[in-house]
Amino acid sequence: MPTELEELVGFIAHPNPQIRLLATENLVPYSIAQPAIFKAEGLRPVTHLKLLIRDDPKIAAHVITCLVNLSADLEILENLATDDKFLNTVLQYVTERVEPNANLLAMLLANLAKRDELKRVLDRRQHPPDGLGSDDLILNQLMDLFVKGADGSYNKHANYDYLAYFFADLAKHAEVRQYFVGRQKYDDVIPLTKLKVFTEHKSDVRRKGVASTIKNVAFDVPSHPLFFAEDEINIMPYILLPIVGGEQYDEDETMDMLPDLQLLPPDKQRDPDNNIVQTHVETLTLLTTTREGRDLMRGIKVYPIIRETHLRVEDEGVREACERLVQVLMRDEEEPQAGTRVITEGGEEDEQIVEV
Repeated sequence: MPTELEELVGFIAHPNPQIRLLATENLVPYSIAQPAIFKAEGLRPVTHLKLLIRDDPKIAAHVITCLVNLSADLEILENLATDDKFLNTVLQYVTERVEPNANLLAMLLANLAKRDELKRVLDRRQHPPDGLGSDDLILNQLMDLFVKGADGSYNKHANYDYLAYFFADLAKHAEVRQYFVGRQKYDDVIPLTKLKVFTEHKSDVRRKGVASTIKNVAFDVPSHPLFFAEDEINIMPYILLPIVGGEQYDEDETMDMLPDLQLLPPDKQRDPDNNIVQTHVETLTLLTTTREGRDLMRGIKVYPIIRETHLRVEDEGVREACERLVQVLMRDEEEPQAGTRVITEGGEEDEQIVEV
């Protein structure tokens, strides 16, 4: 005999929408606590949930929330991430201008990107929605959603902040990194330059995801000249500003710093999230892989900034990252250059996990 909980799972496919609404709403907490109940009969409940993201928006909100939580289960995540039809539906709905569940869909995409199969979105295309101003490349549409979401100018229901985590995980793949540093034909803009302006945004999620994306793209050493060029990506001010506080520097140090860092107010605060500070410092370390990068950082006085960060941030991860960078910057160039690849808890590249 099926248990009451198993019967409840069965009701998500009921023809009566009121019953589907009640069932999906009551199943949300179980999508975290007991994901196994959704794996019965060869994941049949998950199959039903995938179909129901097209349902009434109130039902779909509970359904997508369940799927976000269930994607923490590796078996279910594989099922979701490898389903082309399901992925197409998610991408179609998340880009619709009046989609009320767009933020939840962005969370779902962020979790799906933990599977390597999601890198196939690199070449995925769909008709661009009116008002977005993008071309038919899915990644360009998602990038423009993310930008417009910052001020709510596209979809009043969504800020798309969690797409930052989606971008961060996609940037673990070498071929996707090329997208982030390649100038796009439809607007003549390098995608990474659209992200860099959010390193000091009010949203913790947006800042964290953007910082991780920049770091992961920085693993592509041949693109480092683009990172440094003022008429290309020009990333240095956007990495350094979040890790600078209101501390005062000697005049000779200040004069050589980037102009953006020379006239900061005394109440300037560094990013309050130590993990973000650590990520930015690790990105700087990656950018010292080449002699050009090391010389640039010495020339614009990155060392005093890292010195003060090490002194003022009481966090072991931040201090260790600062120490690694200082070792590179202070090394005599006649010494053999050691590798500078940064290892984090999730591997070489950063990744984020979303749960509702």
